[in-house]
Amino acid sequence: NLKDMVRRSAAVRSTKHGVHRGMSSVTIPPPACMLRPLEVPFRYLFGPGPSNVPPRILAAGGRPIIGHMHSEMFGIMNDIKKGIQYAFQTSNNMTLAMSGSGHTAMECAVFNIVEPGESVLVAINGIWGERVAEIAERMGAKVHTLFKTPGGHFTNAEIEQALAKHKPVLFFLTHGESSAGLVHPMDGVGDICHKYNCLLLVDSVASLGAAPLLMDQQNIDILYTGSQKALNAPPGTAPVSFSERACHKMFNRKTKPVSYLLDMTHLSNYWGNDGKPERIYHHTGPVSGFFALRESLAILAEMGLENSWSHHTEIAEYLWKGLEDLGLKLFIKDKDLRLPSVTTIAIPEGYDWKELLAYIMKHHRIEFTGGLGPSVGMVLRIGLMGYNCNKANAAMALAALEDALKQCRKSKA
Repeated sequence: NLKDMVRRSAAVRSTKHGVHRGMSSVTIPPPACMLRPLEVPFRYLFGPGPSNVPPRILAAGGRPIIGHMHSEMFGIMNDIKKGIQYAFQTSNNMTLAMSGSGHTAMECAVFNIVEPGESVLVAINGIWGERVAEIAERMGAKVHTLFKTPGGHFTNAEIEQALAKHKPVLFFLTHGESSAGLVHPMDGVGDICHKYNCLLLVDSVASLGAAPLLMDQQNIDILYTGSQKALNAPPGTAPVSFSERACHKMFNRKTKPVSYLLDMTHLSNYWGNDGKPERIYHHTGPVSGFFALRESLAILAEMGLENSWSHHTEIAEYLWKGLEDLGLKLFIKDKDLRLPSVTTIAIPEGYDWKELLAYIMKHHRIEFTGGLGPSVGMVLRIGLMGYNCNKANAAMALAALEDALKQCRKSKA
């Protein structure tokens, strides 16, 4: 049997060196599941991410591996940097992609900019502000918060009042709050931050490529996004960019950042951004992930940012109208504040939202999701991003939802 075979093969004798290993110390047999082929179902990922990856990006990720320190890899990283500069609309030299999901960029920004004891202001109107507040708290910052329930947004006057009161070194705002389906107005926020000598950190994970955002023109100091939303690459890389003002704060610290992996003094060298003639090993970047990210940024560049923005808006409006025709209420009342990439629907009265989602997954192979963090139990979320963003998919999503509303019984309560 299998156990005996493992035992016999490991009872090795080496006469040359006089080594006798005797009975093997391997007592755990190969797991049965690992002796079966990998099985992954096909699903329409119409939730808030990850989104379906187009064949062209899958093919790029499947290219043969090269070394993370090869000159050709550095060339690909340079391309990625230029692609991010275009997507972010920035000329910042300190532009790169993190080896990890959006949370990695989130932590990188906070860990490198803020020192223990410094004041940070976080706008919370969904889950992402909650996360940043916790990250800043964990590394010893004095965290102050501006709070609104999901779907709420902050006026520039409210932001200015809080900046004047708390005098933070960093203010965090989510551009695309995917847990609530809200896109936050950005005009003037950067100017107010700079008036109070504060850096502006913005999360655009759910909004980049889907809603207009201009890093340099809107005076954003640190901007990050994720690879798996409108960019349609697999999860695992996270573009981020730092302004000159952010770099000045970051590279004149009294203390080292709490994370070695996310330390920008090392990462800036790995990405060829520190002006030094040689790149020195810091960590092994996700080579295949970078191939896929480069391809996704190339697709965005070919399409053009303005075209991508208007396309996402057009499909979102088609979806919104279809949802209203089904008698559903959109969670964000003001059209201008709706995130084009992730639409939130108020849970229809009398329905069990979990039952609706399970029915749609089982009978239509479509993923929609419920809320996240503070929006759980308040909304259903439909995401149509990048490759998934077209009328045929919007129509398929509407038909699946209509079917579920007919088939899932309303509760008697």
